[in-house]
Amino acid sequence: MKVLIVGSGGREHAIAMAVAKSPKVDKIYCAPGNAGIAAQAECVPITAMEFDKLADFAQEQAIDLTIIGMDDPLVGGIVDVFEARGLRVFGPRKNAAILEGSKAFSKELMKKYNIPTAGYETFDDADAALAYLETVKLPIVLKADGLALGKGVLICNTLEEAKEGVKEIMQDKKFGTAGNRMVVEEFMTGREVSVLSYVDGKTIKIMSSAQDHKRAKDGDQGLNTGGMGTFSPSPFYTKEVDEFCKKHIYQATVDAMAAEGREFKGIIFFGLMLTEDGPKVLEYNARFGDPEAQVVLPRMKNDIVEVMEACIDGKLDTIDLQFEDNAAVCVVLASDGYPVSYKKGYPITGFEKFEGRDDRFCYHAGTAFNDKGEIVTNGGRVLGITATGADLKEARANAYAATEWISFENKYMRHDIGKAIDEA
Repeated sequence: MKVLIVGSGGREHAIAMAVAKSPKVDKIYCAPGNAGIAAQAECVPITAMEFDKLADFAQEQAIDLTIIGMDDPLVGGIVDVFEARGLRVFGPRKNAAILEGSKAFSKELMKKYNIPTAGYETFDDADAALAYLETVKLPIVLKADGLALGKGVLICNTLEEAKEGVKEIMQDKKFGTAGNRMVVEEFMTGREVSVLSYVDGKTIKIMSSAQDHKRAKDGDQGLNTGGMGTFSPSPFYTKEVDEFCKKHIYQATVDAMAAEGREFKGIIFFGLMLTEDGPKVLEYNARFGDPEAQVVLPRMKNDIVEVMEACIDGKLDTIDLQFEDNAAVCVVLASDGYPVSYKKGYPITGFEKFEGRDDRFCYHAGTAFNDKGEIVTNGGRVLGITATGADLKEARANAYAATEWISFENKYMRHDIGKAIDEA
């Protein structure tokens, strides 16, 4: 069968490598792809938001399955466009992708269906938000309502910081139209855990847990980024936590969406906070996390195409989802200066050391070919270096050793990804 993957980052590269292992697949396309994905797929020069062009391509090439990797096209309704053409596509429709597309919607859903989350208020008027801040307990969390590349969340320790945050989000529109509405949320403390799941509208199958590192610098300092590294499984995601979440969060979310007439088929990413009062939902995403996909997918035993088709057909209950009894750690190699400003176009060397290995992976996030045919840096997050191991400590050591194989000018990374493992 022929598969089309929509997206251009490390997540899509991880998906492409998983799809390439399926015996069902003999041709992979990726739109628009990147220099690394080109090793597994034929890259097509159509951007993720050109829905009609993508659907035209899928029809012309007789694509059997399209996988949507990114949040923007899902929230924009690409699945609806494909389904209207009679094309098979994996991902939630527009009315279900709102679970990620609007934080206000997801908070109201959780409140209505008693799904544990932080207390909150929603505002579409900056003055009203500023007045409310005078009454709250600090620290406080401000969230732009819409999509903001994982960066529209501000943790404010003082009233002055909170007021400046309202100005950034709602008045200066630092995150664009995502800041037209804003959620003000109570600050929760505890361990963060990411849990990915497959959903077919009624059945949910949980993948292995993971933990992301959002801040740019060691020690969780610096600005929020799209993710500087991750590990899987999380030692803090215990059997007790799993049982609580299965009872009060996972199925409850799927059922809530169905009850609202928003049947969800695709991936639900649960961002959890393990508080003293039990697990609570920080956020939902409507697709694979990036870089969570880079540590979860290499550990999955199943044929990803088989699982995705079961989701589309409402037959996920027939799938026995299994993961290797090992661990994986991903360290992001970024361009120094990310997420603010950085230079592109530096040649990258060392890829050959990953060839033919099934325990070390180099996922391309921001790469391109230059006019000499060299692979060069083309983004803030450049590569995700992932390694597996018998346990998390071994995987972490393997991943950091593999980061030394890659060289490019301006290379930057955190040196404490997975350090929390030592405290488990």
